[in-house]
Amino acid sequence: AVVSTQSGHYGRDTNYILRIALGTMYQWLYVLLLCPAVSALYFHMWETDVKCFVEEVPDETMISGKYKVEVYEDKTEQFITKEGVGMHVDIKDPEKKQILSKYYTNEGQFVFTTHTPGEHYICLSPNSTRWFTGGSRLRVHLNIDVGEHANDYKQIQAKEKLSELQLRVRQLLEQVEQITKEQNYQRTREERFRFTSETTNNRVLWWAVAQTTILIIVGAWQMRHLKGFFEAKKLV
Repeated sequence: AVVSTQSGHYGRDTNYILRIALGTMYQWLYVLLLCPAVSALYFHMWETDVKCFVEEVPDETMISGKYKVEVYEDKTEQFITKEGVGMHVDIKDPEKKQILSKYYTNEGQFVFTTHTPGEHYICLSPNSTRWFTGGSRLRVHLNIDVGEHANDYKQIQAKEKLSELQLRVRQLLEQVEQITKEQNYQRTREERFRFTSETTNNRVLWWAVAQTTILIIVGAWQMRHLKGFFEAKKLV
């Protein structure tokens, strides 16, 4: 009886631990689903540098980027906002076709919509004329929003006079649409990977067949040559 009681306690403890683990996992999944597709960062560069970033997204996806340039001041040893230092934004699609090429001020925003699925290259370079010297040190704050997160829903709500419920429904619909695009893109990538794998396997198979055929031909030729040699020497 004592053993059965202990086993019952162990079973209840195990079930309790499993419930806690599952509950924690669901909470983390919920948090991850609520996290927006946003890339916020800052980096340092010189006036003659070029910094590029890659965003892999499906087609018909909006991408919005906000940046702010600060210049390092030697007197105060701090980064400050300074007029006259702008930024050139150059964006190319996976086929290296230029989508956007424009000069901006020291603080601005760029928006574009993808038409080809794959890796899009976003390159930033200061509009500096100091080609032979490093120039000033810059700190660039960059925030990239992808998909429905690139929309300004407050502006949409004010423009279309939507209620909170209508706005939330619209957000959910656009999120579902973005998820569908991502799924289609991943399916396309999977098909491309499968095609590449099958092609590689076929090439490896045919290469093995070719090697075997060459070995058989060389072996037959060697045996014929040896037979002729022995017959010429009258050894056979």
